[in-house]
Amino acid sequence: MPTDATTTTTLPPLATATPQQGFALRIVGAAAFAHLLNDMIQAVLPAVYPMFKSEFALSFGQIGMIGLVYQITASLLQPWVGMYTDKRPLPYLLPSGMAATLVGIAMMALATRYEMLLVAAAVIGIGSATFHPEASRVARMASGGRFGTAQSTFQVGGNTGSAIGPLLAAAVVIPHGQRAIAWFMLGAALAIGVLLRLTRWSVRHGQAAMGSLSRNRATGLDRGQVVQAVAVICVLMFAKFVYIASFTNYFTFYLIERFHLSVQHSQLFLFIFLASVALGTFIGGPVGDRIGRKAVIWISFLGVAPFALALPYANLAGTAILAVLIGLVMSSAFAALVVYAQEAVPGRVGMVSGLMFGLMFGIGGIAAAGLGKLADAHGIVWVYHFTSYLPLLGLATAFLPRTRPH
Repeated sequence: MPTDATTTTTLPPLATATPQQGFALRIVGAAAFAHLLNDMIQAVLPAVYPMFKSEFALSFGQIGMIGLVYQITASLLQPWVGMYTDKRPLPYLLPSGMAATLVGIAMMALATRYEMLLVAAAVIGIGSATFHPEASRVARMASGGRFGTAQSTFQVGGNTGSAIGPLLAAAVVIPHGQRAIAWFMLGAALAIGVLLRLTRWSVRHGQAAMGSLSRNRATGLDRGQVVQAVAVICVLMFAKFVYIASFTNYFTFYLIERFHLSVQHSQLFLFIFLASVALGTFIGGPVGDRIGRKAVIWISFLGVAPFALALPYANLAGTAILAVLIGLVMSSAFAALVVYAQEAVPGRVGMVSGLMFGLMFGIGGIAAAGLGKLADAHGIVWVYHFTSYLPLLGLATAFLPRTRPH
């Protein structure tokens, strides 16, 4: 991959943030903005589930299968993409992946059968699989050593997009129908432009940045500790993302069933939850840089447990308040988990990032399908009683090995 900083290509101010300047805010910010656009598009899919359920006469199980196809496609590819590009960098994979997302949006807008929805979801998943590990790598390149802050800034872009997506779906797609999904192709086109600029920066400066940061990285864990850490992280990711999946995929159905809200009104509650997730994610990274990753993970899981247990018994106002608290507290752990894993296995940023985001999508996809089946069998309200106990699995944090700095 070329790294000649004397190239004559002229770039806008985005490219002036060099590794020697420490935390490259323009680069991290651009990566976060691209993440916002990417996840805004992805959030449209669960936001229009009620419309698809009505127009295509789908069951909850079929709705869950759409989520499963999308999430599994993304999750299976992400670690392999990261592992490959750790050894053979493909900087232009970022805009190419977003082009796949653009094609998937067009397919979803034009789908006339359930099977076409599944194919469209798979294509969007391929775009996601290329985006997350590579964009996370760029954010780490530009971190100047503030890994938690860079990761949380990058992640909060995605969470903000996830929060905006349902609002735009309620404003644009629900009133105007399935074909209106095509408007989100504009967001994909804008993301391609941003990712082209990020790619040009990483080609010119990225390797120098990673070389500088490698002198300050953690020494990692031995093989036995890595196995132990991965097992614990899998338990924590399972608890976090099965619970989060109950909100992102079924919170609107829960509100409609329990409180008789309209689809558009229920989307506002989903936005409130997702906005709190974005804020909690942003807070979690810098706090982790100060007090340690493991402390943030403890706070995130055990702090949210009483709110989760209370949610199924709350009235409408209480549900809104508890959803905000749950989103704020539980979301703070993700950046800490990602950076902890990167520190445990130094030098494999792409593979680790792909594995973490892949776990997130894979667990979310399986949860979407499984929770849909449970909702068909027992009702959506029962599902929220069942998932309220998941944060207690955060007790597994006690078994995370401590990473060691140089």
